[in-house]
Amino acid sequence: MSVYRAAQVATAGGPFEIVERDVPQPGPCHVRMAVEACGVCHSDALFVSGGLPDLRFPLVPGHEIAGRIEELGEGTQSAWQVGDRVAVGWFGGSCGHCTPCRQGDFMVCLNLKVPGWAYDGGYAETVIAPVDALARIPDALEATDAAPMGCAGVTTFNGLRRSSARPGDLVAVLGIGGLGHLGVQYAAAMGFETVAIARGAAKADFAKELGAHHYIDSTAGTTAADALRALGGARVVLATAANSEAISATVEGLSPRGELVVIGVDPMPLRISPAQLLMSGKVVRGHPSGTAQDVQDTLAFSALHGIRPMTETVPLDAVDEAYGKMMSGAARFRMVLTTR
Repeated sequence: MSVYRAAQVATAGGPFEIVERDVPQPGPCHVRMAVEACGVCHSDALFVSGGLPDLRFPLVPGHEIAGRIEELGEGTQSAWQVGDRVAVGWFGGSCGHCTPCRQGDFMVCLNLKVPGWAYDGGYAETVIAPVDALARIPDALEATDAAPMGCAGVTTFNGLRRSSARPGDLVAVLGIGGLGHLGVQYAAAMGFETVAIARGAAKADFAKELGAHHYIDSTAGTTAADALRALGGARVVLATAANSEAISATVEGLSPRGELVVIGVDPMPLRISPAQLLMSGKVVRGHPSGTAQDVQDTLAFSALHGIRPMTETVPLDAVDEAYGKMMSGAARFRMVLTTR
């Protein structure tokens, strides 16, 4: 039997080790993927550290996967073929029987199958994935570009398109890092008057290169909220920065019935009072990632508009380097493991 290599963590908080495993066969309604690229997402730290319930070690993380179908399981042949280019993101499949699934809201499935949690993730040369997790990759996108779109891309893209903003509205993106640099590109391509908010005047030129019409330095004398109000108030703020204080500070910059869409994760609570929301009808909501169809839409939109993540690629053998750079915040902006 042939073997494949995977980067696994044997115990919670332990080091990565490259191991060889027997190549598995896909079961019914599953496929075997040859992984070409896998993004290293900050959420992977929750898996590596054992910070999520019901994790099983040894564990192979990775939920930003791009590759090709190598083998089809029973019941998949009508929709997929060997050789198809596919991506799998945070949405790694749904149960199909819980109440959200029966209502068609698969993204909030109570038994969501996240790669690395429900099954081995993409820090490997091979992955077995359910067919409802598969998104087609357009020919125009390289695997290294498609992989981060399965989490970072779809989260920002979907967060904007499912918001209350319409073309021409003022939309602000808080943070221009791993999520925000994509959010600014998507906002501009969707026809929004786009504002980038970040720390320091030095990032202004970069924000404009991404497509921002305005840049707000949150460390300047004028607060981000005041600067947004001076522009007329934001219909939507997409909060990608993992900083609850910075997120909370944007609420006063929303227009009446404006919407704060939170996708950046910070364990600290938001400091927002009911009075800030009630009189002007403002909305604060969290936004999860997106289904396989949402990922496919994200990939197609990115190919059409020339939107790409900024990535640094390293081979699977250098997983420690990639993970360490991501954790230190030194990545510009998405680390991607490659196997071929």
